[in-house]
Amino acid sequence: MHILFIGYGKTSQRVAKHLFAQGHQITSLSRTKRSISSHLCQDVAQINLDGLSPIDCVYILLSPKERSVNGYQKTYLDSVTPIVDALKQHPVQRCIVVSSTRVYNGHTGGVVNDDTEVAIHDLQGQILYDMEQAYVRAFAERCVIVRPSGIYGTSIARMLKLAQNTTFYEQLHWTNRIHIDDLAGFLAYLSNLTQIKSHYIVSDSRPYPLHDILLWFQKQCGLPLLQCDTRLETGKKIYATHLQDLGFELKYPHCFEVYLDQLAQIKKASCD
Repeated sequence: MHILFIGYGKTSQRVAKHLFAQGHQITSLSRTKRSISSHLCQDVAQINLDGLSPIDCVYILLSPKERSVNGYQKTYLDSVTPIVDALKQHPVQRCIVVSSTRVYNGHTGGVVNDDTEVAIHDLQGQILYDMEQAYVRAFAERCVIVRPSGIYGTSIARMLKLAQNTTFYEQLHWTNRIHIDDLAGFLAYLSNLTQIKSHYIVSDSRPYPLHDILLWFQKQCGLPLLQCDTRLETGKKIYATHLQDLGFELKYPHCFEVYLDQLAQIKKASCD
């Protein structure tokens, strides 16, 4: 099977590694040059797939340069038409589009699973949902929407900085995670499924209040412990029910085990 990746960042590269090991032909496309012959250095606004052998499956994993409304519009929504037009000449049997659980942000403080209706809270969320629907219209039952929760696993620098700088947290904010390797494994798994759902939440289904995670880091690092006012509840508690129904097993179901290992690596590096 010939598989095309549109957007070739950290997640795409991990998915491609899985699929290449299974014997699939891989082509990647991004704005950044790569030192591999099967990579196309193109902007999606001018995407050209004329010279490629027939594409059977495509992964679309784009990331905006900036998190503004304009950045989302340009990256996610404005790119749909040129991508769909470029793929029309190819016999695409599956289009896997990576979106975000941001499309559920209207469920403040509530429980979200794959049966929960989308609830848009901001313009970025609306753009993501509009992008999803555009690909569904283009590919119909061949399209799968994947909505990851917060992706972690490559660095804890941001969490450490938050732990160091947070002395008071003014809300109970629910957060949700998925390890980047588990996300990549599931995305690769989707290419081989004969029967698929229209969409999948990808999360470890273990929502935590953000202040609990920060307190954990503060205790591990001997930092002053924050105080918290939990009267205002924000965020959402996410459960990946479609993923669980498939029996897909996560390699990293507990984030604190990962965080502990990463802290140990940092301490070891500082002692070397």
